[in-house]
Amino acid sequence: MEDWIEGNIIEEGYKPYNIKHRCFYFSKEVVLFVSSCKYENVFNSLFDQLVRSSTSIGANVVEGASGSSKKDWIKFLIIALKSANETKYWLCLIRDTMQVSKEEINKLIIEAEEISKIIASIIVKSKST
Repeated sequence: MEDWIEGNIIEEGYKPYNIKHRCFYFSKEVVLFVSSCKYENVFNSLFDQLVRSSTSIGANVVEGASGSSKKDWIKFLIIALKSANETKYWLCLIRDTMQVSKEEINKLIIEAEEISKIIASIIVKSKST
């Protein structure tokens, strides 16, 4: 069974090599970040969208990996890439409109950017083979 399913703790600063694991830990960090924020009702939809888009990344990577064809797998990766880009948008909007930890949210933005680049690279390489 996958270690992220079993709930094993990963050392802080460690980034898993497997993209499924990396997406899972990113989603977890976003959920923990949102749960730690105190915000007015006007910001509810921003945080809701952030949680939805960030958790969609890994969900689509995992679902695509169990797909029936290469074309199906690439389709799910493209959706995951779109979700990663949407996540960066929500993180930047929250960073620029609220009193939140800039350091913490910038770490999340950087990780979302790195995940986007990895997924984009997988897509490009998969289409060329």
